[in-house]
Amino acid sequence: MSSTEFNNLLLGNADFLRPYAVTLTKDSESAKDLYQETLFRALSNRDKYLAGTNIRAWLYTIMRNIFINNYRRGTRQYRLLDNAVGDYLLSHQPSAIGNFAESDLRVKDVQMVVYNLPVIFKQPFLLYFEGYKYYEIATILNEPLGTVKSRIHFARKMLKTRITRH
Repeated sequence: MSSTEFNNLLLGNADFLRPYAVTLTKDSESAKDLYQETLFRALSNRDKYLAGTNIRAWLYTIMRNIFINNYRRGTRQYRLLDNAVGDYLLSHQPSAIGNFAESDLRVKDVQMVVYNLPVIFKQPFLLYFEGYKYYEIATILNEPLGTVKSRIHFARKMLKTRITRH
């Protein structure tokens, strides 16, 4: 297939890509960029197109792959930026000194609420809080696994309501 024939075939079948690009990106400006990138890639890879095959499917595939690659690149950049902010926050030394007396009082309030839980909920919750797995807690307390999970769940709910009241 000659370059002119391919270009005519491409331009004759390219209009259907615009709504698909908007569907993928949900943004008209990004859709225009995706559309242009798709046509550019199709033109630069015309030697990979097999004459007689469905050009629309080929173009759809190119557009979808570009969109997926851009999305993955964007999430990877976001993760890198997110880690950079986290590293800054970890290495940043605050200039003010915190009030540890206030936080100690809050910890004591939480401990008091935990120890005032009914024993049936407190035991599995404390074991879970110490790092035991659900199945280990079930073995230690000789209770079914579902019962242990349920009691820990209800203990959390009780703690949440009691702590927010204080």
